[in-house]
Order: sequence, then C-alpha cells, then structure tokens
Amino acid sequence: MAEGRRKVMPDVIRPAVPPPPWPGQGPLAEAASRTHVLPMDRRLFLSAIAGTSALPALSMPQFSSGAIRRLLDAADVARDRGVDLFAPDVPGWQGSPEEAARFAGDEDFWEPVQRAFDLDRTWINLNNGGCSPAPSHVMAQLERDLRFSNELPVIHMWQTLEPRIEIVRRELAREFGCDTEEMAITRNASEALETLIFGIDLKRGDEVVVSNQNYPRMLNAWKQRAQRDGIVLKEISFPVPSASPQEVVDRFAAAITPRTKVMEITHITNLTGQILPVKELVAMARAKGVKTFVDGAHAFAQFPFTRDELGCDFYGTSLHKWMLAPIGTGFLYVRKDQIPSIWPLMAGNPGQEADIRKYEEIGTHPAANHNAVSVSIAFHRGLGAARKAARLVYLRDRWAKRLLAEGNGRVKVLTPLDSKWGGGIGFFNVDGLDPVKLGGWLVGQHRVVQTPIVHPEFSGIRVTPNVYTTLDEVDRFSELVLTAIRKGIA
Repeated sequence: MAEGRRKVMPDVIRPAVPPPPWPGQGPLAEAASRTHVLPMDRRLFLSAIAGTSALPALSMPQFSSGAIRRLLDAADVARDRGVDLFAPDVPGWQGSPEEAARFAGDEDFWEPVQRAFDLDRTWINLNNGGCSPAPSHVMAQLERDLRFSNELPVIHMWQTLEPRIEIVRRELAREFGCDTEEMAITRNASEALETLIFGIDLKRGDEVVVSNQNYPRMLNAWKQRAQRDGIVLKEISFPVPSASPQEVVDRFAAAITPRTKVMEITHITNLTGQILPVKELVAMARAKGVKTFVDGAHAFAQFPFTRDELGCDFYGTSLHKWMLAPIGTGFLYVRKDQIPSIWPLMAGNPGQEADIRKYEEIGTHPAANHNAVSVSIAFHRGLGAARKAARLVYLRDRWAKRLLAEGNGRVKVLTPLDSKWGGGIGFFNVDGLDPVKLGGWLVGQHRVVQTPIVHPEFSGIRVTPNVYTTLDEVDRFSELVLTAIRKGIA
C-alpha cells in the first residue's frame, strides 16, 4: 500500500452502558462471545496492560471492542515483522530503540492506530501540544461512567467509581517509576504546578529562578506570589537552540544566590520542543540547597523516562496531551519526605499532612475523567513508549527536513534535530514571512491547525502531530508552507 495514502475512518462507538457488576459482562466479554476467543497472549495482554488481572471485575476498565481491535491489528503487523508487541518479556511494553526505529515509518503498523480515533478529518490538527483528542475507546469509557454516575451520583459516582482512582494512581506510579503514595491525580499540569508554587513556604526576599521559556501560566503564578508575599522572581534566558546542555545548566547556575529557595524548569519547552537536561539541573540545584519544580506537561508519555532518570523531588504534568487521556487530567508527583512541606491548594482533611491525597481535595468532581486514564495507559503500553516516541520524531523530521531541503534557504528549524534533546515537537520560522500571518493563512484558508508563537527572543510556528496524524496530513502541511515560501500568502 502506498506510503501515507490511506483513508482513515473511525470506528463506530456503540451506545454507552454502565460498568458491569460482576465478571463476564461488558463490551469486551460480549464481543468475545459473539466472535471468537482471543488467543492466550492477547487475553493476558488485555489484562496486563490494564494492570487489573488480580482485581475484581468492578475495578476493571471496560474497553470498546472496536478500538482494541485496532491495537490488535497493529500487533498482527508487528508479528509479521518478527516482533511480538504483547510478549511478557518486553520491559514496559516498549521494545528496544532499534526495534522502535524500525517501526517509526511502518504505515501498515500505524494505520490501524490512526483508525482508533474518532476525528474531524476535514481539519489537519497539528496542535496536539495544546490538547490532543483521546482514542474512541477512552471516550467510550468516559461517556459510560458519566452516564452511570448521573443515574445515582451519591452511590454510583462516589461509592462505585471514585474508589477506582487508586487503580489510576497505581498505574501512573508504575509508568513514572515512583511509589503510589507519591502520586496525586490532578486536572492538569497547571493545577499540579500551582499546587507547588502556592504550597511551598517562602518569605519576603526569598528568590525563585525560572526561565523566560517557562509556561506563561506558571510565570504568572510566581508573579502573583511576588506581589503578595514579596518574593524575588529571577528570569533567565538561554539560546534557542542551545549550543549544549551544559550551557543551559550554566545559565541557571549563574542566577542562583544564597537567597534562592526554588528553581522551576520545564522538562521540554512548550515553545520550541527543546528537552532540557533535567537530571543535571536538579543535581546542580540540590547541591546548592535549592528545590527544583519540574514542569513536565509536554514530556510525560511523549518519550520514555522514569523518575529516577530525572532525580527530581517534584514533577507535574498533563495527561490530555501525549498520554491521550480525557481533557482535564494530570498528575503531581511529590517525593514522600517532601509532602508535609507543601500545602494543598484546597484544605485537606485533618491527619492528611503527609498524605499525597491531600492534593486531591478539590470538592465535588466527576470520577469519570480520571478513571478513564487507566484505559489511556493501556493504549499507551500497547503502542509501546519507545515506538511512540520514534514515530513522533519521524513525523517531525518528515516535515522539518523537507522544509529545510526545499525552502530555498529561508527555513530555520529551532528544535534540535538528530539529537536526544528534541522530541516530537517542532518549531520553525521562515525568513520574510510573519509567523502569525502564516499561521492565520494556514488555519483560515486551509484548515491546518498549528501554533504561531512570538517570543521576545524568537518567533515561529510550533508543529505537534500525534500518533493519529497521517503522512498525507504532514505532507499537505509541508506543501502549503512551501507554496507560501514560493508564491507568498494572500
């Protein structure tokens, strides 16, 4: 089949039904009884990736049979290539970097994955860094739990569904590589980071070091603390792209003084997609007695890593970007011995001072959103973190390297290419073209969604495809930009 020339059609989602009250019911069991019994390795997979094989059925996420079938179709392609996606001896369901690279451009593997999403394909969405659609089976789980909750909220939502947050906590902790008692479920990265920003005790004159490439909401939160509490906020800058990781470390280190108490860094910048040397930054700050808050909104589930590879004590992220979870999901990691030192945004219960769950005391909220995260994790594990990361880089390189090669020398890519300091996010500008006007032309006349960015030190367009993005869509974007370079824009 021709590369990138497939029509991607979504699966039809059946009407939502309540969670089954006992084993043997639900869409997965029903589908199996209507069709055929899954081979043993697949049955084990469906249990293992959800992390629920030893749990009662009431606690198990319920999958849309159509969406899971898409993942099984991809697995068949992988098996034809001599790789068993569901083999239990593959750590973290990730595979080796060599195997991941082999699958990055395999359209027979990724085409079934693309069909696991119910999308408006009349648009080309290249702003998944802002917020990504979730697969159809994740949305089916969310809708089912919302309907079930609405039937009798005080029983169904509070007593049946809300306790399942512990399953989500366990599986996220497993992915991040931390203790379950260090993992709080939040609604987004902003809530996670602002819990840290407003929760740490600081006094007038204490200094906080950030960069001018930190996320604006976080910078505004620190500015509010400066206004209210008299702390001193110090913003540093670093080149885009940086000459070396050490250059970034040196910039932050130069801003630290004996009065510095906190340093907040991004794991990967939301502007250009440059990955920062988090482990080295954390170690440098710790040696000076400075706590480091890590904003991982764009990192978690975009590429594989664990807590221990970062060495951090605090980490916040969103799950509705690269984990493909429902909108309004995220997590906050706080190392266990640091929990008593960080106040919650909303008051916790007496006796929760050292309990990670104090950060989840936000009042009445739907259980459906955070419970569906477990289904997203299952999908993520089925794809494989390394395969997914390799695919995102492949898509980035497809448009970025083409623009560099065919852009008449006018294109500059500010994201590190061919380097471990870049991921699926790409950022470019075109000499002589205003990025805001170019972005408006792309979305207004051609229905291509991307992110124009104007920063005091650089400007351009951010491009963030995802695993559902087709090669046709990436190529259409490239062709439009090249047309704008050659002929201009109206």
